[in-house]
Amino acid sequence: MKTVGIIGGVGPETTAEFYLELIFGSFEKNKTQRPPILIWNIPLEYKIEEDLLIKNEGEERYIPFLIEGARRLEKAGADFLVMPCNSLHIFIEEIRSAVQIPVFSIVEETAKFLADRKISEVGILATSTTISKKLYESALGQKKIAQLLPDDFEQAKIGQIINNIVLNRHANKDREQFLVIVENLSKRVDNIILACTDLQLLIPSSEKVKIYDTMKIFADATVDKILGENWVYLLALLAYLM
Repeated sequence: MKTVGIIGGVGPETTAEFYLELIFGSFEKNKTQRPPILIWNIPLEYKIEEDLLIKNEGEERYIPFLIEGARRLEKAGADFLVMPCNSLHIFIEEIRSAVQIPVFSIVEETAKFLADRKISEVGILATSTTISKKLYESALGQKKIAQLLPDDFEQAKIGQIINNIVLNRHANKDREQFLVIVENLSKRVDNIILACTDLQLLIPSSEKVKIYDTMKIFADATVDKILGENWVYLLALLAYLM
């Protein structure tokens, strides 16, 4: 098994959920031992986090925290790194340049997941940073997948909802408002991705549109990487034989 290093804490609940997904996902595929996991909870100032989520500004202040976390995890023995936060992937190249071990991408894995299922267009629910930096537009474009977005008013509302989740202030009204946004987007597209891992905490569901959780997609891909290429090959072979 490979040891995964998680750059976590943005937000904390999602990091905890991601950890559990790795534990249970690994158990489903390999019942011989627990997966080796390291977590660094970046000590980010709340104001920095709020400025990015609400005002879409100050993202460069994240970089020192992320690089420090990556280097700590590498020094601690991680074989590869992951970030269970979509927005932080705007800095993935800076992090990759700062360490000698691979940094796995939630964006790349989600694009691959959608392409494997022959999905040609998808609605994107994400932070304003993820949208403005065209994080998914580039990755999906390479797979010939079109993206559809909420309007500006709905996007601002999503930012506020995500900030409430991160600060553990979210209430049922946040979920209700979010489901209205999902409903509106479902009128234009058949598939939606939660391109902010914190949004899965609202447990959104819809009978009108298929919703894919990028955290779940990334957790499954991370489990395969923990277990190693030989295990992934064996699973593929068994599926083929069946």
